[in-house]
Amino acid sequence: MIKIITKTHFAFLRHDLEKGTDDSTAIFVAGGGKCFIKDNKYIEHLEYFNAREWEGNSFEFEYLIDGDTLITKGVEKIEELDINYFNIEKYLRVEE
Repeated sequence: MIKIITKTHFAFLRHDLEKGTDDSTAIFVAGGGKCFIKDNKYIEHLEYFNAREWEGNSFEFEYLIDGDTLITKGVEKIEELDINYFNIEKYLRVEE
């Protein structure tokens, strides 16, 4: 998975490690939208997603930056879709 975060927007891409050759694990996920930080919260507003029913929802995460590592924790909840996921993500900054 790769996630790109700017001051105003985010985007992510994720695919399986088998390059689509194993039907049981084949996956491709992509999305993005606006994001902002308020106090100790990182908030994403999902504008584009390959699962279109998720679009238009916002998700709030606590975040921690430790050196080049970003860790976010929070709940992705969409009541009308019966979605209630606790999500922890850990990203390492890559610079060229």
